[in-house]
Amino acid sequence: MSAPGGSRQHEGSTEQRPYTQRVRSFFHSLLRANSLNPANQEADPVSPTKMVVGLGNPGPRYAATRHNIGFQCLELLARRHNIALDKMQLKGMVGQGWVSRGDARAKVILVKPLTFMNLSGESVAPLARFYQVDPADMLVIHDDLDLESGKLRLRPGGSSGGQNGIKSIIEKLGTQEFGRARVGIGRPPGRMDPAAWVLQDFGPAEHELFAPLRERVVDAVEAWLFEGMTAAMNRFNGDGAPAARGVPHAE
Repeated sequence: MSAPGGSRQHEGSTEQRPYTQRVRSFFHSLLRANSLNPANQEADPVSPTKMVVGLGNPGPRYAATRHNIGFQCLELLARRHNIALDKMQLKGMVGQGWVSRGDARAKVILVKPLTFMNLSGESVAPLARFYQVDPADMLVIHDDLDLESGKLRLRPGGSSGGQNGIKSIIEKLGTQEFGRARVGIGRPPGRMDPAAWVLQDFGPAEHELFAPLRERVVDAVEAWLFEGMTAAMNRFNGDGAPAARGVPHAE
């Protein structure tokens, strides 16, 4: 004979528990063990989401122009870290994902405003508010006529310097305190209209210069993400690669 209460013990045994309940218990245990793993805690530190914005004009007509160097660098960053820029939101193309370096990871939102350059703030500011990104956790990549062609300069904030996309972002955000990655395209030769210059495709002499420069810009963005603006400025605000022969420089 079985001991008193034996049938109740048998009914509560693991073998008799419903299959779905056993599966649920297994996954709860697995998730708990994973969350308590120190290695996982180090890989995903709690830190604010950063936003990286590339400025430019939408459409194939402008894709290879000097004015679109921000788009070009952002797309390179997205490819390097397998982040799809595939979500249309608040007048921009958005991608969300992780940028990795060694065992460290940083959560990022990548943004290409599709408003055309001069109205960039109409996309960037609403997206920053929607994702609750502080302006101090934002970096905007853009072309700069007043910086020698092929040069890179990071800065933590300041005025627009005449760059209309930055001017629009400052106006719509209500602050100048967001990071910039200024990519020099230099002044046009002679009396050429600067507006025509920025909307031209890069010339043959510039391709050799700007291909590695785009990689350098992405390296600088990664440094900003993991080391902060001051360290990134110290590393990347030097002379960098020499200017290509025949490329106009700022006066």
